Amino acid sequence: MATYKEIKGVTVQTFDEDPVEFVGSWSSGGAMNTGRRDLAATGLQTAGLAIGGFIPPYSALTETYNGSSWTETGDLNVAKRSMASFGTYTAALVAGGYGSPTLLATAETFDGSSWTEVGDLNSARNSLSAAGYSPQTAGVVFGGTSPSAYQSLTESWNGSAWTETGDMNTARAYLNGAGISTSGMAIGGNAPPYPSPGKSALVENFNGSSWTETGDINTARSHGGSGGATNTQALLFGGDPSTAKTESWDGSSWTEVSDLSASVLENGGLGTYTSALSFGGNTGSVVASTEEWAFPPPTAAILTEGDV
Repeated sequence: MATYKEIKGVTVQTFDEDPVEFVGSWSSGGAMNTGRRDLAATGLQTAGLAIGGFIPPYSALTETYNGSSWTETGDLNVAKRSMASFGTYTAALVAGGYGSPTLLATAETFDGSSWTEVGDLNSARNSLSAAGYSPQTAGVVFGGTSPSAYQSLTESWNGSAWTETGDMNTARAYLNGAGISTSGMAIGGNAPPYPSPGKSALVENFNGSSWTETGDINTARSHGGSGGATNTQALLFGGDPSTAKTESWDGSSWTEVSDLSASVLENGGLGTYTSALSFGGNTGSVVASTEEWAFPPPTAAILTEGDV
């Protein structure tokens, strides 16, 4: 009787255990020029921005990432931390935040080399987040902290002015965002009571006018990094309490995947579900390190005659 190899040219390999499913992995990237925590971030893994933050003191520094290294570019007009940000490498916006010694309503846009002040938010606040995986002419910011309360306020940007729209169901600050202005996500954060919050696992989806609660993250946290181009594919990594945990969202549930190399909070995060970046933050001290996320797996090798 002929063997399988004689018929097909190869033999079938067998294993003692089932193969391990690839769920993504983190690897080292180029270090920032200046380590910072509580910074803003937007863009792609190969074309990203790290904006402002806390060194200490407050920072106006902006750095761009090209997929392997960081380069300093034009500073913000106002040094600040805890801002919301959205847009692209050459068309970004930051809004709100904390600039010594006050909460800010100011917004600035970036053209690839310099920042310009534009229209203020309707409500000054810090520790807010954003969705706007697109040029800075269309985005939405939400949540945050005002002088005495956590906020559920949501404001949309049309390229020239801010408009208040539907509030989140649950007020939160130091939360994460993903998606775009008509398909956004608000993830985790600090939830009331103020000023002694609990960590939230809540996630809400935004459709351009209103918010709907969806599946909770597995580990309640705030102050993390995130990436995602829609509210059906997102990534959350790091956060407070200090953790290395990473979770991915497929539109219906969150799944724990590969950890960062070290626990971190107040880290910058940008990119997509398949190609993200985590950088800076606080690991007990302010760091400048960068990690790159890769998913799906490399293309599998194809067996040919002679391989077995």
